[in-house]
Amino acid sequence: MNLETITDYLKKSFNELKKVNWLTRKETFNLTLEVIVFALVFIIIYGIVDSFLVRIILLLK
Repeated sequence: MNLETITDYLKKSFNELKKVNWLTRKETFNLTLEVIVFALVFIIIYGIVDSFLVRIILLLK
């Protein structure tokens, strides 16, 4: 690999990055908020199911 192929690769890479349709700050914030809310809801549901299963196991002892 020589310097010319490396610089050509880098130029093409940066040109491709210019073509990317990046999210706006508002879109990024909204999607991040959705992920956080989903994770919290999942944690709550998982905790409720886990506590019921623990109670069932303790009743079976």
